[in-house]
Amino acid sequence: MLGSVKILKSLFMSPSNGFEFSTVTSRDGTSSSRVQPNRRNRYSPFSVTAMESRQRTKKRTVRQLKKTQNLETQQDDGKEVGDIEDIAFTSHETLKIRASMLDWYHRNRRDLPWRRRNSNSSKNEEDEEGRREYAYRVWVSEVMLQQTRVQTVIDYYNRWMVKWPTLHHLAQASLEEVNEMWAGLGYYRRGRFLLEGAKMIIAGGGEFPDTVSSLRKVRGIGDYTAGAIASIAFKEVVPVVDGNVIRVLARLKAISDNPKDPVTMKNFWKLAAQLVDPGQPGDFNQSLMELGATVCTPLNPTCSSCPVSVQCRALSISKQDRSVLVTNYPAKVIKAKQRHDFSAVCVVKILRGEDKPDATQSDGEFLLVKRPDEGLLAGLWEFPSVMMNKEANITTRRKAIDQYLKQSFKLDPKKTCSVVLREDVGGFVHVFTHIRLQIYVEFLSLHLKGGMHDLIKEQDIETRPWKLVDDKVLSNLGLTSAVRKSS
Repeated sequence: MLGSVKILKSLFMSPSNGFEFSTVTSRDGTSSSRVQPNRRNRYSPFSVTAMESRQRTKKRTVRQLKKTQNLETQQDDGKEVGDIEDIAFTSHETLKIRASMLDWYHRNRRDLPWRRRNSNSSKNEEDEEGRREYAYRVWVSEVMLQQTRVQTVIDYYNRWMVKWPTLHHLAQASLEEVNEMWAGLGYYRRGRFLLEGAKMIIAGGGEFPDTVSSLRKVRGIGDYTAGAIASIAFKEVVPVVDGNVIRVLARLKAISDNPKDPVTMKNFWKLAAQLVDPGQPGDFNQSLMELGATVCTPLNPTCSSCPVSVQCRALSISKQDRSVLVTNYPAKVIKAKQRHDFSAVCVVKILRGEDKPDATQSDGEFLLVKRPDEGLLAGLWEFPSVMMNKEANITTRRKAIDQYLKQSFKLDPKKTCSVVLREDVGGFVHVFTHIRLQIYVEFLSLHLKGGMHDLIKEQDIETRPWKLVDDKVLSNLGLTSAVRKSS
C-alpha cells in the first residue's frame, strides 16, 4: 500500500486544492499523518474554484488508487510506478508489435493520393532528388490533415498539386493565391506557413531538409510534422505522435493520464520512439496513425480487427472488469468553454449606371475587405463587418454598419450615395475552435452619386485593403465558408 499512500500525499499536497498532507507527532512519540486545510492556498476551500478542484481531485484519487492497486501486484524488484521505465515495452513486445503492425498496414492501408508514386515526375523516389520531391508531397498532406478529415483533404491536395507540383512552384505563389486555394479548409495559417516555409527553403538554397533537426528550423514545422516527413520520405528512424498515435499507445499501455499534460506527452514520445521500426520507420509510423484512424477510434474501436489486441492492456482490463471500457483510455480532456461573439455583416453591392428607380440590380460589383495580416482569418477577404459587444437588434447593427462604411469608404446615404435596396437576410452561427460566432447578415444595394471614381480616387490601387468584384469573380474567388454563407 506504499504506492497508494504516495499518490494520496502527492494529490493532497498539490497547491491547486484546498488541503495539505502533514505529519503529526503525539506526546508519546508516535507519528501519524492527517489531511488539513491548506492555509497557503489563495483560494478559500469553500470557494467554487476550490470545491471544483476537490471534486476533480477526488475522482482522480479513486482512479489512480485503482490503477496503483492493480500495478502494485505486478511490480518487479520493488520499482516505483509512474516512470517511463515502468510502462516501457519489453523487447519481445516491441518486436511483436512491429511485425504485426507492418503486416497489417501493408495489407490494409488506404489508397490515398499522397501515398502513391508520382507518375508525373521523372525523378526516382529512391534517389536523393526524388525523395526531396516526395518530402514536399508528404509535407503538404500532413499539414492539410491537421484537424481535418481525410476525405475533405483529398480534393484540396489534388488541386494543390496540380497548381504547385513542386516546392519551387509553391515558393513563387502569393499569399492571396494560397488563401484562395485553401478557402473552406479552415485553420488558414497552415496554408500561410506552407508558403512561408517554401520561400524560406528556396531562399536557403532550395534543398529540402532531410532530418528532424533541420526540418524543425523551417517556419511552421513542429515536432510531429518534422518526424512524419523525416521518417516517411527520408527513412530517418524517428517517432511521430499525433492524436491517433496517442490513443493507440494509451490503450496498449492503459495510460489514463491527461494526454495534454507535458510529462505524459513526453512519455508518449518515448514509447513511440521505442516502437518505431529501424528498417521501415515511415511505414511503421503510418501504421500507428492508420490504426488510430480506422480501427482504434475514439468512440467505437473494432478491437476484434486490431493486429495488436493481444498486447493491448486496456482491452485486457476491460475483459476482466466490465465497468472499465477501452474507450476510457486516454483520459477525456475537458475542452475550453467557447467564447460567444457577435458580428454584423453587410453584403454591399455598388450599382453602375444612373441612379434610377428601375435600375437593374445585376450591373454592379460587391465590396470586399481584406482582414489584417495577423489574427483570426489573417489576410482573407470578407464582406464589410463590424464586431458587436453583445447581441443587438437590427437598428443597432445598422447604425454600427453605417458608421463603419462612412468612416472607411465615405459611403454616406446623405451625401455620397443613395440606397436602392436594403434588407435583412438573416443570421447563422459559425464555429471556430474556441469561438462561437453569431453572424447577422443584411444586403445593401447602393448607387454612388459621383460614380466609382469618387470611391477609389484617394486609394492606392496596389495596397488598398478592399476591392470590388462582380458576380462571376465572386463565385470563383476563394472565400471562407463563413463568407460564402453570407453571400
